[in-house]
Amino acid sequence: MSSGLTFGTIKRIVAILLAIAIVLAAGIIVFQAPAIFGVETDPEASITFEDQRGDGESVDVAEVTLSEGGFVVVTDSDGEPLAVSDYLESGTHENVTVERGEDGAELTGQLTATVHQDSDGDESYDYADSDGEDDRPYLEDGKPVAATATVSTNESDEALLNSFRVDSMSAPESATTNETIEVTAQITNPTELTTQQSVDVRLDGAVLQQRALTLEAEESREVTFEIDTSGTAPGNRTIGVYTDADGELAPIELSFHTDPAVEITGANDSSLSADVAIPGEGFVAVEDASGAIVASSDALEPGEHDDVTVEIDENASIEDDEQLTAVLYEGEPDDAENATPLTYQGERVETTFTLADVPNESGDGGDGGDGNSSDA
Repeated sequence: MSSGLTFGTIKRIVAILLAIAIVLAAGIIVFQAPAIFGVETDPEASITFEDQRGDGESVDVAEVTLSEGGFVVVTDSDGEPLAVSDYLESGTHENVTVERGEDGAELTGQLTATVHQDSDGDESYDYADSDGEDDRPYLEDGKPVAATATVSTNESDEALLNSFRVDSMSAPESATTNETIEVTAQITNPTELTTQQSVDVRLDGAVLQQRALTLEAEESREVTFEIDTSGTAPGNRTIGVYTDADGELAPIELSFHTDPAVEITGANDSSLSADVAIPGEGFVAVEDASGAIVASSDALEPGEHDDVTVEIDENASIEDDEQLTAVLYEGEPDDAENATPLTYQGERVETTFTLADVPNESGDGGDGGDGNSSDA
């Protein structure tokens, strides 16, 4: 009995060991599957790019490692490519010098160095020429392998030292698009000389107001700007005060000051007139009953506009009693197919009319039509 139990126990142990061996073997096969079946693993890379002082002609990448070779591409803060390294073989490279291209801007400011593959194997950087199909960046966790550094020159350092400093600024957190707001900033002259420099107020980078300011040596002064928001687009924007090499920013929420609207106020043989309130860049289009555009205005800036001319298409034939719809569109009038109707509270901003409904501006004393169609 005892030997039988022992034999049975041994059989169970052997079976368990065999099962464990099979599982381990399967794991090894799965782990080594890419190598066994010829499937390549994802390429890997790393890069070290440190703050440095340069001459604007080149930058130094402290270290870059590429599993399958490739390139280092240097871009500016807007993502524009400025320089590309020579082809780098697989492995680790130290102190890689990347020189700017013939037409490239100086390699100064905040720059980003990104590691790109040589996916087509020709040892030539083809990412831009292939519209991003070839030589894409190495990825880590779904993001390009890259590093950002600040590159300064003696000239940029001197400009920074001599620039007026913006110590602080204040602006309203919100405003409408037809009011005057106050923007206040504390400006300091850090130099030992009386100096005059420009101080700008900008909205999303666009200059709204510029002032020449003279400060004595090491003088600090509070400066107030009165900014007219008329003509600015509503939305969450960024307002800032800038000197030659310094600046302070603050968010501001701009709300359109009235309800968007369009009203046809007159007509003649070749055009219509309209009063418009539009919160963004766009235009007025007139549609017939089928939805086809038969007239459109020039591009309009955000704001209120009186007597906007809406030119009737020369091929359009419009009866005086034909129902038309004037619609506000977002986009460019020259690209009406890709423009979209402006909506407010879920509805298109539009008005319906007939030529007989609106005053006749042709100068013949009529009331909007003479019984004939408008064949412009």
